[in-house]
Amino acid sequence: MSNLSINQVIENVLLSKMRGKIVYQSYLPALTALNLTFVKPYNDPNGKGYQRPVDPKRCHDFAVYLSKGEDALFTPVLLNACSRWEFSCYDRQRPNYGRLICKGKASLMDGQHRLGGIEKYVSETNSDITIPFLAFHSLDDDEEIKLFDTINTKAKGIGPSLSKYLRRDSDDLSWVATELLMRKESPFALIGSIIGKRVKGRHITLQNLYRTLHLLFKDSHLTSLTKEEKLNIALTYYTTVKETFPSEWLDYSGHRLTHIVCMDALSIAGCNVLSKQITKSKKKVDHSVLIKSVSKLKQIDWSSTGPLRYIKGLSGSKTLSVEITELMS
Repeated sequence: MSNLSINQVIENVLLSKMRGKIVYQSYLPALTALNLTFVKPYNDPNGKGYQRPVDPKRCHDFAVYLSKGEDALFTPVLLNACSRWEFSCYDRQRPNYGRLICKGKASLMDGQHRLGGIEKYVSETNSDITIPFLAFHSLDDDEEIKLFDTINTKAKGIGPSLSKYLRRDSDDLSWVATELLMRKESPFALIGSIIGKRVKGRHITLQNLYRTLHLLFKDSHLTSLTKEEKLNIALTYYTTVKETFPSEWLDYSGHRLTHIVCMDALSIAGCNVLSKQITKSKKKVDHSVLIKSVSKLKQIDWSSTGPLRYIKGLSGSKTLSVEITELMS
């Protein structure tokens, strides 16, 4: 599995050290990278395997990502050359720049799904792309397994809220959610968190708001509105809710109004009201109708000890939205 029929050469390689370990950095054509690497499956008979089976969907998703062209950037794959790659500098004046003579395949430690997606992409498009890599000259089996475990268990993702924030220029609802948290006139300005970390008084994350906006604009006629129109509708709707229930809006512990389950219910009901206003022929929303609809909700008891204390999850939101819709109609 790790042998090569003939030696392979990698040019333009940088040699350096990481924590005392020799590492190589460069790039490879996709087909060469696929030929120069192998995977140690978790059920390898020698007991030193660790890689999980490839998830075809993740490979497919990465292939789709690559189809975006020059915007589809990705990080280097991580390899263990297992002492099978020998470095030779071009010039003694620059001893850290040269070529690698590959006498055997390198173990792929991180990047299995990237390579799987790349293989699918180059096969379907009959093209080739270069793959950046960082390769350790030699790690023993235990060191390799330990590093793999560290990469896959200790690294922490940025979280869905910050991800939505980073996508605000390319995704309408991410932009609307971000604006609702950043604008001073927004009812969420003092109770929301962009980075997703809940602290006292800021219990609605950007991800929470993104999801509830998705429910508010779920109707097919509403999705076609511009992001500015969606923002204005959202500001009108949620501001009216806050002004109708000012003390409940700010009292998270004593009332359930701004708990996610109730916010989602309000958004589902709001979508029902909006969808009756907007059609293919009528693409404008009458904000005054929206305001009057919310004013009909004054009889709802939002207290944490009241009838809403038992509702949970999306199913609870949907059940509550039926009652709210009936009151607003």
